[in-house]
Amino acid sequence: MRLQERSEWKIRSQLPMKNRYFFITLLIFLLDHATKWLAFEKLNASSPIEIIPGYLRLSYAQNTGVAFGFFDKVESEWKPYILAALAIAAVMILLIYSSRTPPSRKLLHCALAITLGGILGNFADRFLRGYVVDFIEFHIHEAFYWPNFNVADSAITVGVALLLLDTVKNPAVEETAGQSPADEQS
Repeated sequence: MRLQERSEWKIRSQLPMKNRYFFITLLIFLLDHATKWLAFEKLNASSPIEIIPGYLRLSYAQNTGVAFGFFDKVESEWKPYILAALAIAAVMILLIYSSRTPPSRKLLHCALAITLGGILGNFADRFLRGYVVDFIEFHIHEAFYWPNFNVADSAITVGVALLLLDTVKNPAVEETAGQSPADEQS
């Protein structure tokens, strides 16, 4: 191995493991925007594409609200700013929490990275378009409809589920993280 290659490998291997999870964030973000672009270009709201007849189809929808279409009907000049502020606050909280979490908490870092990718994907949509593109439609025949969603929504859901799983797996980690060994003995 050449000297330059060895030094580059050494630098990369010294990066904290948790920083590597931001590649997951980038992957989610890019996948979300690629699929939204395809939905925007190829789907027509009047002619959805059946994937699993009676259960799953692709149909284009514009969501100006938040998850599940909440606040979609609310008309206010402040709504885009409030939703953007909430997304920015969520991103900041996740970044701060991730920076203070030990690298050994791999599942937690993965959960945070996946969630962050989803939040950034929808935030970028709101910023660029003024709405979020949703295109995945789950329904049970014509009796039940789940609100349309996208890859970013799915990532947020999976990320939160993994976060809960990590919390169940490591309940005492958070309680003892800020204590010194002297505090634990008393």
